[in-house]
Amino acid sequence: MKLWYLLYCKRNQQDRVEAHLSNQGVECYFPKVKVRKVRNGKRKELIEPLFPSYIFIKFDYKSGPSFTTVRSTRGVVDFIRQGRVPVVVPETLIDSLKDSNEMGHIDEKVPQSGDIIKIKGGPFVGVEAVFYEEDGDTRSVMLVNLINNQTKIVIENIDLDLT
Repeated sequence: MKLWYLLYCKRNQQDRVEAHLSNQGVECYFPKVKVRKVRNGKRKELIEPLFPSYIFIKFDYKSGPSFTTVRSTRGVVDFIRQGRVPVVVPETLIDSLKDSNEMGHIDEKVPQSGDIIKIKGGPFVGVEAVFYEEDGDTRSVMLVNLINNQTKIVIENIDLDLT
């Protein structure tokens, strides 16, 4: 009887693990989401795993492959275990993840209008400014208090502390 298990993989190796396990007849699933991030000062939309370094697999260890074979697959660290026994993941959890995920969207480290952000580079280093709006892919318009007056300035996104 095929059951779902959870594997812990080496960092950024989920695609490799999925390819190798699929070749062994193991069903694999790891939910992915679209994520908006600022990378190197540019806003990008990336597809990333919802649970980095984890992958759900479904197989019957009695008819093969064995736990040892799966664990020895390139990129796999080990099963998630309770004691010495790999934990069986309920099928209902996998079904609900498949139903609810469907390439969800997450905004990460993308400032919204009114957010207070510290400037980490350029002539205004160390100053806290208010995010006003985007100005293309690599710049942002910020509001900075200069001589008791709020002034709009354009700053490269790479100079903003978005952490």
